[in-house]
Amino acid sequence: MIDALGGRWGPILVAAASAIVVAGAGAWLTALGPWYRSLQVPSWKPPDWAFGPVWTTIFTLAAIAGVLSWNAAPEGPPRTWLIAAFALNGALNIAWSGVFFRLERPDWALIEVVALWLSVVLLIVVVGRLSGLGAVLLVPYLVWVGIAACLNWSIVRLNGPF
Repeated sequence: MIDALGGRWGPILVAAASAIVVAGAGAWLTALGPWYRSLQVPSWKPPDWAFGPVWTTIFTLAAIAGVLSWNAAPEGPPRTWLIAAFALNGALNIAWSGVFFRLERPDWALIEVVALWLSVVLLIVVVGRLSGLGAVLLVPYLVWVGIAACLNWSIVRLNGPF
């Protein structure tokens, strides 16, 4: 179906649109209002302005990884696994912002970020079976979610209970 969307451009368009949807939904759920500003954060927390460029880079690399692996995947189960892995990861990525910022539950988000990190590992494995370069492009995502998990844990420790 993706190839029918525009031949060679289909996977690129779908990957770009998917990245924009996940990034946009996560951004929409991210509320840097009074509750967030009142949280105690560790001294090593990256500045708020850094999150946009980092996530933009990560989503760009993930979209490229998606295109590379899609183009390398034979039709059938490998493509189905690829789509499922990206869909699961996208849903968990969006959910973390909702749980942390909208529900104001960093403690629950700490549990969710473990699932998100594991979904990035799964994504690297699935993509890696199809494209070594694609898997390498996802490593910064894994590192960043690991940093986010440490930050999330620190916020829970400094501010709990919620």
